[in-house]
Order: sequence, then C-alpha cells, then structure tokens
Amino acid sequence: MLKRRTKAMYYAVAGPMMQASGLVYRSFLAPRSGAVKVQLGPGQRNYLPGWINVDANIFTGKCDVWADLRRKLPFRDETVDVLYSHHVIEHLPDIAFHFREIYRCLKPGGCFRVGGPNGDSAIRKFAEGDAAWFIDYPDTRRSLGGKFENFIFCRQEHLTILTYSWLHELASDTGFHGLRCCKPGCETSLGEWIDQTVLAMEPETTPDMPHTLIIEGIKPANLARQRSA
Repeated sequence: MLKRRTKAMYYAVAGPMMQASGLVYRSFLAPRSGAVKVQLGPGQRNYLPGWINVDANIFTGKCDVWADLRRKLPFRDETVDVLYSHHVIEHLPDIAFHFREIYRCLKPGGCFRVGGPNGDSAIRKFAEGDAAWFIDYPDTRRSLGGKFENFIFCRQEHLTILTYSWLHELASDTGFHGLRCCKPGCETSLGEWIDQTVLAMEPETTPDMPHTLIIEGIKPANLARQRSA
C-alpha cells in the first residue's frame, strides 16, 4: 500500500496526464454501440477479460484505459450497459459526483454493482464487542476501537464510511431504481451481466455478516421513451 504522501505526489504529477488520457479515450476511442461492460479499479489482480478495465495505475496494475477515477469517467453519455467496481468508491473524495457520472454513462436500462468496506457490519460488530470479526489489515491492532478504525479508514486511505442507507440515498437521489443490497460473491439481481467470474472476485469469510457492502441499481429504461414523447 502506497503512503498517502506518495499517492498525493503521484496524483499531483500524473493527474493532468490521466485527465488527458481519459479525455482522449472518451472523445475518440470509447465505444458508441454494442455491449459495453466497464470495470473501475481492477488493480493488480482483478482484470476482467471482455470488460473495459479503467484504472489510475498503469505501472503496477493492469488496465485498458488510464484515467483518474476521481474525475469525469472516460465514456460518452448513455453508452455503457453495466459498470462494476469493487473497493474503489471509498477512496473517492466525492461519491455523489461519482454516482452522477455512473448514471450519465449508463444506457437507459443499464445497471451498476459497486462494493466497499461494510460500515453496517463493522458498526454492529463493534457494538457487540466482537473483535474477532475485524481483520488485521493494513495494521494489527489490539483494541476493539483500534480494529474498528483500522477497518473503516485503512491508514486514512478510505475517505468515508460506507453504509447501505447512505449509498441508497445517494443512488436514489441520482435517479437509480431497483436498488438492492447483495451478499458479496454469491448474490446478484443482474445475472445477465454479473456472472461467476465477477462474483469470484468478491471472497467473503463471514457471509452472514459480510466485510464488503454490495449495492446494485438500474438506470430507468423508460428515459428513452420519455425523451421521444
């Protein structure tokens, strides 16, 4: 894991180049038709063949498009069928803006599945005094409070705490419907797009009280009819 200072320096130096790369892709290379599946933030291990993988890291990770995920996504309006990200949104400074970008890029009837650290589970386990639920990453902590802080903020790499009610509020205010909380690795309402290859990237040691919060949603399909009316 990069230190915050190192990451800040990276974005200060590479940020303008990433923005330019995203703009060039969106303007000239992004697909205009056909089935378009997008993954944000594959990192080093989670590259999805057949998907357009977008990441800010082209040096130690693997991606198809180099772009700053904090900014405007590198796709034209209403050209993406499904957008997936796993443990990405907690690193972003403006999640409401990010949901608006997802909405902009998705076709009417398009869908998303995003996941991040499960604040609901962490709060419940902290209240129960269940220190065993918490993982020793990125640091080993002895106290329950230390374990909670370690899980939620991850050396301050995570910028917020994710709960389903808050993500539901953000997504519904953006215009999404069909919002649903799913168990990671085994449950989806988007079977047309989210298959076992995707679900396999969501390992979970405690499925009844998962460490990852997954939310899915759909952009209303009747938008096209409303525009043509």
